[in-house]
Amino acid sequence: MGAKMILVANGGLGNTFDDLELNKALCDKEGVEICGVVVNKVLPEKLEQTRHYLEMALNMHWGPDIPLLGCIPDRPYLGCAALTDLERLFNKQLFTGQKHRLRHYAVQDINVVATSLEVFLQDLRTRPTRTLYVCHASRSDILMGFVMETYLRDDGVKDNEPALIMTGCDEHNLSNHILEIVKAGDAQASAPVLFVPQCTQKVMRLINSYTPKLNFEDANRAATTINHYEPYINFDLLLEKVGHTHLKKEKQQF
Repeated sequence: MGAKMILVANGGLGNTFDDLELNKALCDKEGVEICGVVVNKVLPEKLEQTRHYLEMALNMHWGPDIPLLGCIPDRPYLGCAALTDLERLFNKQLFTGQKHRLRHYAVQDINVVATSLEVFLQDLRTRPTRTLYVCHASRSDILMGFVMETYLRDDGVKDNEPALIMTGCDEHNLSNHILEIVKAGDAQASAPVLFVPQCTQKVMRLINSYTPKLNFEDANRAATTINHYEPYINFDLLLEKVGHTHLKKEKQQF
């Protein structure tokens, strides 16, 4: 394509520069011009240290023609999967709670249920409310307890935000009596339930290894990403390095 390239690497010092060196060697071999580097997901408390040492390392080893264009602090929220991401991951749609498809859950918000119903309900009442529970479908008592407890708690409070993944079957394997109870009332607005016909271990492995991507549905995450990244990238220098200085002038006029 003859295009110039910006190298993007995850945050750190030694490993980051090793990754950049490896990719630069391939770019040099193929005759690709590198116009800068962006380092992503840097620990916020090490942002200035990382920027200082990488700028020094790039200038020492690669010279001033390949500058550090951006050093971005990590923001864990951007890596949290929304329920709509999990729908795509498992190729299944929420059975209830479709209204909450854009609700995000961090990996640390996941709790595998392997307790009695009494202990589960106590946990549901006391745990931080944005929790994603995972339970095998053989535990219909957990499903019924979740549905009834969240229904009783659903008094319009914003923080009432648990969700449940039932593993090992899909909704067609459950009795009509249970499904009628689960879908009672306003099913779209009730607490989210997702049936996944895979074992619990595989479901957990897939969620833990999943990296959600930006998509047009999740406008809030897209806007948060823009607002988070923009202050940390030197766009004027970037446009200059790629040869689009006219865009820089248009930006200043705008």
